[in-house]
Amino acid sequence: MKALMTLSLLVALSGCANPLRGTNDLGLVVERATGSVAVVETSHRSRLARIEGLGDLSHAHITYSRDGRYGYVFGRDGGLSKVDLLQQVLVHRIIQSGNAIGGAISQDGKLIVVQNYEPGGIKVFDADTLALISEVPSYYAPNKRAKVVGLADLPNQQFAYSLFEAGEIWLTDLSDPLRPTTRRFAAGRQPYDAMVTPDGRYYIAGLFGEDALAMLDLWNPENGVQKILQGYGRGESALPVYKMPHLRGWSLAGQDLFLPAIGRHEVLVASTVNWQEKTRIPVHGQPVFVMAQPDGRQVWVNFAFPDNDKVQVIDVATLEVVQTLDVGKAVLHMEFTPRGEAVWISARDDNKVSVYDTHNFKRLDSLDIQHPSGVFFTHRSGRIGF
Repeated sequence: MKALMTLSLLVALSGCANPLRGTNDLGLVVERATGSVAVVETSHRSRLARIEGLGDLSHAHITYSRDGRYGYVFGRDGGLSKVDLLQQVLVHRIIQSGNAIGGAISQDGKLIVVQNYEPGGIKVFDADTLALISEVPSYYAPNKRAKVVGLADLPNQQFAYSLFEAGEIWLTDLSDPLRPTTRRFAAGRQPYDAMVTPDGRYYIAGLFGEDALAMLDLWNPENGVQKILQGYGRGESALPVYKMPHLRGWSLAGQDLFLPAIGRHEVLVASTVNWQEKTRIPVHGQPVFVMAQPDGRQVWVNFAFPDNDKVQVIDVATLEVVQTLDVGKAVLHMEFTPRGEAVWISARDDNKVSVYDTHNFKRLDSLDIQHPSGVFFTHRSGRIGF
């Protein structure tokens, strides 16, 4: 009987279009010009499939279900798409707003939250069906809604996000998703993006309107927002800002926080012991992504136009640039493999995603992908704030 059951299972599996496999080495690469994503796997550095029909992906973000099987793609056109990485198909797609800028998934994996530019606010959806559950409009004054940026998932079904025009950080509790409760905190002028420390304690928003960052201690939110790195550019002339830098990334290495400086060719380093500036590291251009390897040994930096053909590597021990790589035309994004032995870097105008060894900096491989931008691997599903 046991042998018969085993034989039946083998016959069933042999007829499957997609062989049985896990998901932790899978990922999606955004093909921004064609409204599609490439399904990739990191174990053999290969492209598996393309999933089309995802709309405007000019500023797309992707988050994953707890099991890594489903990717939720947030499009600039307000589209929310659910794709199946194992079956390699689009499961469902809705248009939920006029202009969206990303989203996140709840700690229990049951809720998808989208942050919107137009009309502003956040919307909460069922992760299985994409049915709308509730929303929190971003009214900060009569008939005035703010753009929402810097959305991050937190423990205990909470989400933090920033309101650009309002200069506020909001903390929304979705323990009862039908009845969200929200607390508001004054942040500073024009928060533009944010990150959460890996332990989920600190939410840190960059401020475009002033030389400072706004930090909210999520363990003690009643203490309000604390300004850190105040006046880091005081008395200096900033360069024109060609692209807003991103704070979301593994920019915490050891006890130091590595941050892009707006309008400057610098990476700021702050100590998380006292939240004071420790040093500034001169770099090739205006930083966009400042991302630490999973082990925190190195920090990789890419840059805004016109310096977006290179990537630099900072050694965390010495706080010096130790490598400059000529990656390709219009480098847009980077993503480390789960254990950090390699990094995938997209070069939009070369139609390439290059894979580099993080130990010796050699190029290991190059994948042909049409106008690639964001690279998102499924191991993000186990991280806070991703």
